[in-house]
Amino acid sequence: MTRAEDRILVQEHLAHAAEPKPLSADEKAELEARIKATLKAQDAVLVAHYYTDPDIQRLAEETGGCVADSLEMARFGNQHPASTVVVAGVRFMGETAKILNPEKRVLMPTLEATCSLDVGCPEDEFAAFCDEHPDRTVVVYANTSAAVKARADWVVTSSCAQAIVEDLDARGEKILWAPDKHLGHYVQKTTGADMLLWDGSCIVHEEFKYRGLEDLKALYPEAAVLVHPESPDAVVAMADVVGSTSQLIHAVQTLPNEKFIVATDNGIFYKMQQLAPNKILLEAPTAGNGATCRSCAHCPWMAMNGLENLLQVLERGDQVVEVDDALRERALRPLRRMLDFTANMNLKAAGNA
Repeated sequence: MTRAEDRILVQEHLAHAAEPKPLSADEKAELEARIKATLKAQDAVLVAHYYTDPDIQRLAEETGGCVADSLEMARFGNQHPASTVVVAGVRFMGETAKILNPEKRVLMPTLEATCSLDVGCPEDEFAAFCDEHPDRTVVVYANTSAAVKARADWVVTSSCAQAIVEDLDARGEKILWAPDKHLGHYVQKTTGADMLLWDGSCIVHEEFKYRGLEDLKALYPEAAVLVHPESPDAVVAMADVVGSTSQLIHAVQTLPNEKFIVATDNGIFYKMQQLAPNKILLEAPTAGNGATCRSCAHCPWMAMNGLENLLQVLERGDQVVEVDDALRERALRPLRRMLDFTANMNLKAAGNA
């Protein structure tokens, strides 16, 4: 896919993206009370990503749900006994929950919430790309459709991509990577693996600018720079810490710095501030001086998750995530490999602690 075609597809999706309307304090309180009661009545658990609205994250925490990155969301939904999993995030996260939990009902506040990485990696074009390189092990980022995952040998998240690729490289395997080229290049650089990269990117992280970050760092030289590896190389090169959402949150908690410049979706600030209330968080610049941006450091699809459509999906039972059984079986294999690998990795880390 060319960059022009990619941008056209993303813009078409963005044109239909609608953020929930602002609510008063009383409206929020009423909606939250009804959601809590309905979750309990329907044996449902709420799983939310770090990039969703703080109200959604707080509600997940208060109702025994989970606020996490995509890997922990997948683990939590798989292990929780609730018969219904409500996924506040983007569509690939709901699909992943359904792939891992075919017996459970999986709902989302809106099925329209997608991801530029998913949109920019269509099933048919990706299949053709794989067919052109049959000698390579196919590794796909979690930010992909169930159909793309079904074509893969491994699924990874940003928290485990480096370790998995390093392991594959040690076995002498050559990698075909999709879809995020920035994360792929970062993994390639840090592992030395032979990797062929799909040309995709995240519209949030791609907008972080080196020059603006350099200027902000000059204003706050004592601040630590935290960068998600989906960002461009020049931005990653300025980082004190490069990592997944959970790894960046851990950095805010553990580093001695008082100030942090954060180059990832600003939805993460809720959890960072909650766990490190005395730290000062600064958004890394997106558009250049006087310019405009498409995302302004917040995913427009994550922003589609709101209290109103969360209550609606619980009451109506629509917005159900479905995955064809045959497709689910094929997509489950690379997902299960990832979960098994990371479980073993955590066991080894605990044993060495």
